[in-house]
Amino acid sequence: MEIYWGKHSQGYMTAVSGDEVCVAVASRHPGLRLERSLRDFSDLSERLSGAVATSAERGAITANRQLKRVWRGNVALVGDASGTVDAITGDGLGLSFSQAAVLANCLSRGDLTGYQAAHRRLSFRPLWMARLMLMLDGRPRIQRRTLQVFRKHPDVFRRLLALHVGNLSPIHLAMDGLTLGWGLLTT
Repeated sequence: MEIYWGKHSQGYMTAVSGDEVCVAVASRHPGLRLERSLRDFSDLSERLSGAVATSAERGAITANRQLKRVWRGNVALVGDASGTVDAITGDGLGLSFSQAAVLANCLSRGDLTGYQAAHRRLSFRPLWMARLMLMLDGRPRIQRRTLQVFRKHPDVFRRLLALHVGNLSPIHLAMDGLTLGWGLLTT
């Protein structure tokens, strides 16, 4: 995946096959269309030069939403119905599948009380990462400094990525958080 930050939006390009990519744009401006947004991403526009669209442009609102309760009685919510994670994380479907597996386990035991805590635990990492990424939105100075810190300390970026995909516990990032914070202040 490639990520581009622009003045009014963020652009994402992900390979979906050997000769096709998915291009997505996230923005706080609901009327912003892909064509207009690409003007802010000269590198991405250049890479897409001559490409032919294979599907129609689509869009939807994305947000972070955490519900106080995701079950009551014999009703339980899964996926986006149980709260949403901003599309910037790429975690939506994976989170839904994880929630469904936990819910199935609780249903097999005939007890939904454990679903709430498990749901909150599963949602923590994607919500935290979305908030971290969205903090950079519209802040070019912090974006530049963050990238400078990542260039200077590539292991910090590598561990944040490992955290994002669930291969590292947040506990292991205390020192990296200090390194990133100090780098943002001093770069």
